[in-house]
Amino acid sequence: MYIRYLILFIPFFMAFFFKEEFKPYKISGYAQGTDYTITYYARDSIVTQKGIDSLLDVIDQSMSLYKKESLISRFNASNKGIQVDELMANVLKRSFEINQDTKGIFDITVAPLVQIWGFGPKQQQQEPDSAAIKQILKNVGMQYIHMDKNHLRKAKAEIKIDLNGIAQGYSVDLIAQYLEQKGIKTYLAELGGEIRVTGRKPDGSLMKIGIEGPDENGVPGIRHIASLDQGAITTSGNYRKFHQNGNKKITHLINPKTGYPLDNEMISVTVYAQNAITADGYDNTLMAMSLEEALAFVSKRKYLEAYFVYHRKDGTVADTLTTGFKKLLTDPIKPTTTP
Repeated sequence: MYIRYLILFIPFFMAFFFKEEFKPYKISGYAQGTDYTITYYARDSIVTQKGIDSLLDVIDQSMSLYKKESLISRFNASNKGIQVDELMANVLKRSFEINQDTKGIFDITVAPLVQIWGFGPKQQQQEPDSAAIKQILKNVGMQYIHMDKNHLRKAKAEIKIDLNGIAQGYSVDLIAQYLEQKGIKTYLAELGGEIRVTGRKPDGSLMKIGIEGPDENGVPGIRHIASLDQGAITTSGNYRKFHQNGNKKITHLINPKTGYPLDNEMISVTVYAQNAITADGYDNTLMAMSLEEALAFVSKRKYLEAYFVYHRKDGTVADTLTTGFKKLLTDPIKPTTTP
């Protein structure tokens, strides 16, 4: 009888003990031109800010347009191409895949267009004219770059790439990988609004993530709360990063096919995927589509879910979402458009 009670007591004791042992640890810092926050649960503070900063610095040395000696800056300055490292090769491989899947809507050769519209590393004083854009478009298109093993080649010296639309998501995935290598099984890693989650809190509850979007007046705020224990969520929007030219808003998101900033009903797109490089790679793409096109696109890809904030024809703000994304939300939502 005593043995029976002891057997029943031991699992209860161990569960209580380990539950109490795991504590939350938080690291915050600044990297890649934005803030980052990492929350993880462990018995000790086995991850330091120095370790995270060192990792992000290695990524910057590979893919930051703001560092003259980075690999991407060296490629852009080259005539024919360069040998890239494993980090950049991984991002390039995924970029080629998404470019093909989106039929060219996602395109990393938009760097000259991003620059001429005033969103690149160099200051731009005036809005470009149609002739300048037409000239640049001759050097835009991922058919002009090729990767053989880890050697990235360009067909024209004028070709330049910009990985900002996908590299930050990959950075979050690398942080996740770093945490897991340290033995951490429960964490939330966020960099510039790109988020990846693994595991539940010690009390068994899901991680909660605020889904941001603007209100009727364009003021950003939390519109919904998502709860999950696995996966990544990223957001692309035109309500934070833009230039104002009179009454015209010039967004930082550029259409690689027309050469002009996006100008459609989309305000923001939040994407859920299993990893952040995928979510980040597709959120800008969906912003470039009409709402109807975007909903149809996501519905054909089981690895994506999405939440959209957009303008109705009368100018009011509305939102809608896919069925899979709705399942992530803690709060009730009544979408204005049915997917």
